[in-house]
Amino acid sequence: MENKWNLFEKFLITEKSNISLVDFLISSVTIIVLCWLLGITYQKVAKSLSNRKDFSANFMILAFTTMLIITIVKSSLALSLGLVGALSIVRFRAAIKEPEELAFIFFSISIGLGLGANQLPIVLTAFAIFMVILWARFFIQGKSENQNIFVSINSNQDKVELNVVRELMNKHFSQPLLKRFDQVDGASEISYVANVQKSNNLELFRNELLTAYPNTNISFLDSKAY
Repeated sequence: MENKWNLFEKFLITEKSNISLVDFLISSVTIIVLCWLLGITYQKVAKSLSNRKDFSANFMILAFTTMLIITIVKSSLALSLGLVGALSIVRFRAAIKEPEELAFIFFSISIGLGLGANQLPIVLTAFAIFMVILWARFFIQGKSENQNIFVSINSNQDKVELNVVRELMNKHFSQPLLKRFDQVDGASEISYVANVQKSNNLELFRNELLTAYPNTNISFLDSKAY
C-alpha cells in the first residue's frame, strides 16, 4: 500500500505534458479573431442597456486568460488540484444586470476552454453555429429603432418632481434606469438611461415634460457615444 502511495506522489510531481509553442500561438491568433468578431456581433445584435463597446472589450481578455490557465494547468495534475483550491478562496464579482451579458461571457470562457484544450475544430464549429443563431435572430426580428440613450433634465427655476418624470419615462421609454437625481435651492438635475423604441417618443416626452415644467432643459445622448 505504501509503495502505491509513493508511486502516486511521484506521478503528481513528474506527470507533465509538452506544451507546443506553435499550437499556443495558433490558439492566441484564433482567440483574437474570434473575440473580435464576437465583440462586433454583440455591439450590433445585443439589446442590453450597458455600454456594449466597453463591455465587449472584455471578451478577448477573458477568453485569453481562460486559455492560458487551461494550457498551463493541463500539463500537471498537481496544478489542476491547486487551481481548484485557489478558486475556492477567490470570489469574483461583476455587475451583470442582464442574462444576455452573462451568456456572452460564458461563451467567451468556452472559447478559451476549447482552445486551451486544443479543440480548435470544435471551437470553430461552435462559433460558426453561434454566429448563425445570433444573426438569424437579428434579421428575423427585423431592424427596429431601438436605441439606448441618456436623458438629462436640468432646471434652474422649476423644482422638477421625480414622480412626474418617472411616470413620463415609463410612458415613453422601456427599461428606464435612474442614474442621478439632485435638487439644491430649487434647481433640479435628473439623469436616466433608457431604451427608446420609436424616435417620435422623444418628441412626445419632451413636449409633455415642457408642458409641466416650461423652464427646463432636456437633452438626449446616445449611450454608445461614451
